[in-house]
Amino acid sequence: MSARKATVIRKTNETDINLALNIDGRGTYQVSTGIRFFDHMLELFSRHGGFDLKLACKGDLDVDQHHTVEDVGIALGEAFDKALGDKKGILRAGYFLMTMDETLGLAAVDLSGRAAHVVDTKVKVRLVGDLQTELVYDFFEGFSRGARANVHVKTVYGRSNHHKIEAIFKAFARALRVACSKDKRLAKMLPSTKGLL
Repeated sequence: MSARKATVIRKTNETDINLALNIDGRGTYQVSTGIRFFDHMLELFSRHGGFDLKLACKGDLDVDQHHTVEDVGIALGEAFDKALGDKKGILRAGYFLMTMDETLGLAAVDLSGRAAHVVDTKVKVRLVGDLQTELVYDFFEGFSRGARANVHVKTVYGRSNHHKIEAIFKAFARALRVACSKDKRLAKMLPSTKGLL
């Protein structure tokens, strides 16, 4: 099986991102975005997905966190799209329900070639740690655009805002892990009747 790896370099006037991804990794990570809680979410995404991730982002945090979070989402999505190649033999879709103590998070992913996203965190506070919580939406929107994927994430219920975001990221990682998985019976088959993803 050929390695499913990709590197993405994304430089704009707002962010400078260097990213390396191995879909078939061991969940190792080196992540630095300048937003510690966001780093934590990306680290657990790597570990729970079994993806190796090296990510360095220098963003205009003196302006706002928005560009950093959104652009990291876009770059990460682009890396998955690139690493998956023609997508032959993958399951394509995956979902996961993740508990985080009193919280339940849900994620469903379809690597359909079409960008769409629905994000419902149920978080009502402005900050969790040092992360502006409204930007969780922008991360998943960016990922769906970069990966050309349907991404639906939702907090079903919960009390802790930390747990709500963490449960979503863990569920997303595990749903994506399933979607990227290969099925030997479908090794040379594209998981679509259209003939194109």
